[in-house]
Amino acid sequence: MSYDLVIKNGFVVDGSGGAGYAADVAIQDGKIAAMGRINEKAKRTIDAQGHVVSPGFVDGHTHMDAQVFWDPIGSCSCYHGVTSVVMGNCGFTLAPCKEEDADLVFRNLERAEDLSRDAMLAGIRWSWESFPEFLDAVDNLPKGINYAGYIGHSALRTYVMGERAFEDEAGEDDIRQMQHLVKEAMQAGAIGFSTSRTFNHITADDRPVASRIANWDEVRAIVNAVGETGKGIFEIAGEAPGRDPERIRNYHTRLRDLAVESGVTQTWGMFSVRVAPDFWRPYFDLLDETAQAGGRMFAQVHTRALNTLLSFESHTPFDKWEVWRDLRSLPLAEQKAKLQDPTLKAKLVEIANQEYKGPRVVGAEPRPPEWDFVYPMADMNYEQPSMAELARQRGVNPVELMIDMAVERDMKMFFRQPIANENQDHVLEMMQHPRSAVTFSDSGAHVAQIMDSSLQTHLLSYWVREKQAFSLEEAVRQITYNTATMWGLHDRGLLRRGMAADVVIFDPQTIGARMPEIVYDLPAGAKRLKQTADGIMHTIVNGEVVLTHNEYSGATPGKLLRS
Repeated sequence: MSYDLVIKNGFVVDGSGGAGYAADVAIQDGKIAAMGRINEKAKRTIDAQGHVVSPGFVDGHTHMDAQVFWDPIGSCSCYHGVTSVVMGNCGFTLAPCKEEDADLVFRNLERAEDLSRDAMLAGIRWSWESFPEFLDAVDNLPKGINYAGYIGHSALRTYVMGERAFEDEAGEDDIRQMQHLVKEAMQAGAIGFSTSRTFNHITADDRPVASRIANWDEVRAIVNAVGETGKGIFEIAGEAPGRDPERIRNYHTRLRDLAVESGVTQTWGMFSVRVAPDFWRPYFDLLDETAQAGGRMFAQVHTRALNTLLSFESHTPFDKWEVWRDLRSLPLAEQKAKLQDPTLKAKLVEIANQEYKGPRVVGAEPRPPEWDFVYPMADMNYEQPSMAELARQRGVNPVELMIDMAVERDMKMFFRQPIANENQDHVLEMMQHPRSAVTFSDSGAHVAQIMDSSLQTHLLSYWVREKQAFSLEEAVRQITYNTATMWGLHDRGLLRRGMAADVVIFDPQTIGARMPEIVYDLPAGAKRLKQTADGIMHTIVNGEVVLTHNEYSGATPGKLLRS
């Protein structure tokens, strides 16, 4: 017997949560062929001495629908051990849609998910109209990792209703057509149906994205149509009922009842926020309440704060403010030179501490940041003093400190601004809940604003190695078996004979995210944040080595994962 690949001398953490053990792993024809002590020959042998051998990580919340057309490896998720992703979250997909109507779906994606319209125009080769045709197009692409996809409500709505989708409630005929199309998508292999009802999701011209115009009866009708197919997930970027107990209860009751009546597994993301620190708890009570009522529901949670990354290379809170906007229009080297002029710097500091009076612009802060909740990011240490505290220690204004730190580091200094999950005790409690899934990278979206594709390596470096809040086996299960099973990817997430050979080989003593950087590698030269990792020797997808120490092999073994 000769195998395609044998991984020798590794410490197998198989994804089940059970204790790890020393073993070899043999791979043949893209599947796990044997585990134990293997003496047979192989076309390729990898010595994993001192390394963990685990299943590939699964990320259930990404927005790679556009990116998959120009980036076969799914960066930056792939650099952090992710071998399978679910795209099309929050109702934002590229299908169904005719090519001549592409601007309708771009309108939903461009601002809500911070995806460059120019990059999408340059990078996407349109070859579909229906959602089944879109899945076939993705299936035919060369792929380094595996992709599954929702059919999104905003795209579905604009396909059926055109411009009316941004203004009107759907009529009976509209809803019947959407029900037919969503069942067609499910039968073709869509992972489920997604929607957004959050006020954060707006178009570039300040209108709600299409799905937000829908009333609840429309959502119910479509989800119940998914239920008729006997499979699939319903993902929702949820409503914002505020702190009114009656509104919150009404919303929770609707979510619970829909999960029960449709039979469709329901999921949504949840963060803790410092301005309402206990807001998240009733949502987690809802998970248990729904289970007791006969429905299935789970929350998607993160491993750290949700951070907006600020820098002079990408954006600052003051880019459109008076005087600042003239400076920020210059090449970076010229900005650095001018920031060393004491008079100009004093003027910039003065303006940055005033009330913002400029035009409303995407990304502009209406007021100066709360510097007690902005942190320097010279390295990946998340336990540093705030900019306000450091400024007090140095006897300077936080804005002046931000400028000085950026100039000292040749303008390559990041500052992280948490907008959720500020309390890490809450983060840990949410991760430990039995009805949560550790995921939610948003990879492929907000590409110049956030970098959460590293949430899996953060789990292993911070919560396992540094804090010892999870055992290695528990943490690996969170991002392999749990996520694969919750999304119905039942041939992945475990190292077992006959399972798909998605494997990550990593050093538990060194695995962790590297510092992010700004790169200009999107179509049309658009910028994004990029972040790789330390400690991952190999990432293997369907039996082929795709990455070795962050270097792409050129292999394209990835598959479209159909429900």
